[in-house]
Amino acid sequence: MCSDSWAHSRALYSVDMQKYEQSTTTNQHIHSMSFARYFLLALIVLGSTFGDVYLAKGMKLIGAISLNRWRELLFAPFNPYVAFGILLLMMFYISYLASLSWADLSYIMPATTFGYVLTALLAHFMLGEHIPLTRWIGILMSTAGVGFFTGGISLTVTPTPDGPTPNLEAQL
Repeated sequence: MCSDSWAHSRALYSVDMQKYEQSTTTNQHIHSMSFARYFLLALIVLGSTFGDVYLAKGMKLIGAISLNRWRELLFAPFNPYVAFGILLLMMFYISYLASLSWADLSYIMPATTFGYVLTALLAHFMLGEHIPLTRWIGILMSTAGVGFFTGGISLTVTPTPDGPTPNLEAQL
């Protein structure tokens, strides 16, 4: 009797493992990068970095906003630096939205961390900010990990009964 229950438990375990293996192998992982997509990642980095720097430059020219000067905030977008920063951030956002349509968020965010280095450099040279050594070390350590992400899988695809999604047919 004991050997029968052992055999029955073993058979149930085997069926469960087969179901688990089937459920975990239904996702496909693909490397969906092309020159155009790398260019889009560059637009994300450049748009966000330069957009933030120009916003900061414009707001420093306007001066500190307090409760007494809240109206100045309404007119800030008319400052040429702030306006240019807003346009660059719009470019960033559109590129970011497009990139999320063909890659995982967990790929896009780390792949754009080079923007941290660029932001620190631009803040130092364009805005005259002092960047302490400890901040440089932290920025470089964060950026060093990018290599682990950018060489790997960029998209997880869950097949549907209709086949792959239309924008992935050429990639699969």
